[in-house]
Amino acid sequence: MRKTLLALWLAAAVTPAFGQEKTFDLKISHWVPASHPLQKALEDWAAAVEKASGGTIKSKVFPAQQLGKAFDHYDMARDGIADVTYVNPGYQPGRFPIIGAGELPFLVSDAKGGSEGLDAWYRKYADKEMKDVKYCLAFVHTPSSFHTRTKKVVVPEDVKGMKIRPADATIANFVTQLGGTNVQSSAPEVRDIIERGVADGVTFPAGSLVLFGVDKVTKYHMDAPLYVTTFVFVMNKDKYNEMSDHQKKAIDDSCTPEMAGKVGEPWGKFEDAGVDKIKAEPGQEVYKLTPEETAQWKKAAEPLFKTWADGVKKTGIDADAAMAELKASLAKYNALAQ
Repeated sequence: MRKTLLALWLAAAVTPAFGQEKTFDLKISHWVPASHPLQKALEDWAAAVEKASGGTIKSKVFPAQQLGKAFDHYDMARDGIADVTYVNPGYQPGRFPIIGAGELPFLVSDAKGGSEGLDAWYRKYADKEMKDVKYCLAFVHTPSSFHTRTKKVVVPEDVKGMKIRPADATIANFVTQLGGTNVQSSAPEVRDIIERGVADGVTFPAGSLVLFGVDKVTKYHMDAPLYVTTFVFVMNKDKYNEMSDHQKKAIDDSCTPEMAGKVGEPWGKFEDAGVDKIKAEPGQEVYKLTPEETAQWKKAAEPLFKTWADGVKKTGIDADAAMAELKASLAKYNALAQ
C-alpha cells in the first residue's frame, strides 16, 4: 500500500506544470472591420496559442475600434486596456523611428517575404524601441500607392498643392517634401474626409480601398509598388510576465518570422485582388507608371532615407548598418525590391 501511495505521489510530482496552470482569457484588439483578413489572422494566431498552451490561454478578438481608437493601440497594450493589439507605428511620427525603415519607398517587394524579412530584422531592435510592451511580430501589407479624387498623380510634381491622407509617417514626410499637405486620419475615417473635401486623396492598398468604401469617392488609382506600411502585434508585458514558462513558450512560438509571414501573406493577396475589383468598376482609371516615371519617384524618395537615418542616429543606432541588415534580411526572404 505504501509503495502504491509513493508511486502515486511521485507521478503527481512529475505531472506537467500546465495541468495546474492559471488560465488566461486574452482580449485582442484591432481597428479594421471584422471582414478584413486581419480578423482571421488574429483568430488563427489565438488558436495556435491556445493549442500550444494546452487550452490554458484563450482569446477573444475585438475588431473595429471596439476597445479604443486606432491611434491608441500601442498604449492600450502598454496600459492593459487590451492584452494583445495591432499597431501601425507610423500613426505616431517620431515615436518608433527604427521600424520606420520598412516604410521607405521602393524597398519591400512582397507581403509574405517582406513580413518575414522585416520581423527577423526588427527583433534586434524591438526591446529598445518598444520596451513598454512584449513585442510579438511585425508585418507589412502588399506594396501600394496613391488614390485620388479629381487629380491624377503620375509624377512627383503632381502632389504639389494636394491634400493627402498618408499611410504612415514616412509617406507623410514624402507628401510634405513634394509640396503637398498631410491630412491625418485613421483608415476607417478616410472615406469621410475625402467625400467632404478635407483630403484630395490617400495612399492605401487596393483591397482595403474597396473594403472601406474609399473607391466610391476616388477615381484615379496609381498601380505602382511605391511603399508598404509596417504593423506590429504587441502584448501587455504584465500579462505575459504572469504566465508560466510553458505558457510564455506558447506565446513565443507564435511570435516568429514564420508567423509574421502567415499574417502578411493572406493580407497581401487580399490587397492585390483589389486592383482587379477597382478596374471592374465604372468610371475608375487604374494606371501604371513608365520606367521614366518610376525613376522620377525613386529619385524624389532619396531624401527620405536620410531623414530616416537622422532619426535613427538619435537613438544611438548605426543607421547605415541597420539599413544594410534590413536589406540583407529582405533579400534572404526574396522580398527586396529591385
